[in-house]
Amino acid sequence: MEELLKFVQDEFVPKKEFPKFSAGDTITVFYEIKEGEKTRTQFFRGVVIQRRGSGSTETFTIRKMSGTVGVERIFPINMPALQKVEVNKRGKVRRARIFYFRGLTGKKARIKEVRS
Repeated sequence: MEELLKFVQDEFVPKKEFPKFSAGDTITVFYEIKEGEKTRTQFFRGVVIQRRGSGSTETFTIRKMSGTVGVERIFPINMPALQKVEVNKRGKVRRARIFYFRGLTGKKARIKEVRS
């Protein structure tokens, strides 16, 4: 059963090409919003907290500060409304899931940048 599911995902689910990014990177995600008849593109820029799953069920979580409130959003990799992903900064972190980042404020909430 699992092999059949994997086969269907590989054959029929369209693959989107995005740049490689991981936890700690600052990225901008452009996605389409439909409001009635109109569609518009909105972006969400923040730090990647985690990537989870594999294949067509993979998701990634982004956290940004909106004023003094932290906002997190989970994006599926195969979301049809997802248009493009830009990597703004590469971050140097030692974990794959940086949930401790939620508790940090001010200068402690900075992530070292990897120069490439």
